[in-house]
Amino acid sequence: MVRTQIHDEQVLAFVPHPLPPRDPPLEFGAELAGRLSEAETALARLDLAGEMVPAVDGFLYAFVRKEAVLTSQIEGTQATLIDLLEFEAESGGEVDPTDPNIEEICNYVDALAFARKQLAADRGLPLSMRLLNESHKLLMRGVRGADKMPGEVRRSQNWIGGSRPGNAAFVPPPPARLGAALSRLEKFIHRKDSLPPLVRVGLVHVQFETIHPYLDGNGRMGRLLIALLLEHWKLQNQPVLYLSLFFRRHRSEYYRRLAAVRTDGDWEGWLDYFLDGVATIATEAVHSARDLFALVARDRARLLDAVSTSVTVLRLFELLPSNPMVTVSLAMKLTSTSKPTAGRAVQTLAELGILVETTGKKRDRSWVYQKYLDLLRVGTDDPPRTG
Repeated sequence: MVRTQIHDEQVLAFVPHPLPPRDPPLEFGAELAGRLSEAETALARLDLAGEMVPAVDGFLYAFVRKEAVLTSQIEGTQATLIDLLEFEAESGGEVDPTDPNIEEICNYVDALAFARKQLAADRGLPLSMRLLNESHKLLMRGVRGADKMPGEVRRSQNWIGGSRPGNAAFVPPPPARLGAALSRLEKFIHRKDSLPPLVRVGLVHVQFETIHPYLDGNGRMGRLLIALLLEHWKLQNQPVLYLSLFFRRHRSEYYRRLAAVRTDGDWEGWLDYFLDGVATIATEAVHSARDLFALVARDRARLLDAVSTSVTVLRLFELLPSNPMVTVSLAMKLTSTSKPTAGRAVQTLAELGILVETTGKKRDRSWVYQKYLDLLRVGTDDPPRTG
């Protein structure tokens, strides 16, 4: 803790020790080792499930958007997965959302896509504060916090809880200490370490949240960093772990575990929670992938047996996992066909019970791949648990 002057009062701000934990040292006993083994096994199975899905783009589309919705909901965003898909279906992703809640979710999708593209490119940005700053700029574009230095490390004191730093629940490092703290965090990410990569992911997340380098958007950036690290350290080939579902289900415990690291040095309690979350959500995601794949396979077989099926119908069907909500205009774009041809394809899928019309209108109608969405949206509309 360091004493710092903020306006007319002195407060204690928390400056974390460098990673790995040494004061107190991390005690990695048999119980944590068991948690780690379960989490690593579940994560490997999820990665394998992602590779076995034929339409991997649709699979990735669905899971990335689920994580985007959930991580935004943790911060109070009210939009649901259905709201996001409705916007994408109606706009084709070519116009900016008018609903700031939807825009926050779209920004997360864009920020993650940008960061992954940079990391994959030969001359792209490495996993660094520069990359995170550019991603943060996209995350905060045009939404709440857009006036709070998007893309820049803060130059003023922030705090969590309370009306001012003096009565806050937590005061992160003063601005003058940020450069050194972030530099040490970058060095930990890039140097070789004997700790298992998944444990390191959990440690980095806490350290980033504790440093709280931005004036806004730290929570979403900290969870985005988890996705980047899992890929960077070869624990996943695609970002298909929607871990924010676990954090949202157990939101109070999430914040309690983070706080306990700062107040009591309880890294073990945090890692127990984090690894449990990875194992739980990875296992659920494997089941979800299996169920989604089985549904698509059954519906494809039905389509191939139906006399009304055309090439356009099949083409549109194969694109539904990446576009589970469609309009005739979007169907025209997806299949590169005329309006009558696209309309007949949509109608055929509706007659077979694959698509369901949702508006009840005669014009400007939308259809959804209802059974697919029902499987995908599990957890995104549930209220968070208190434990």
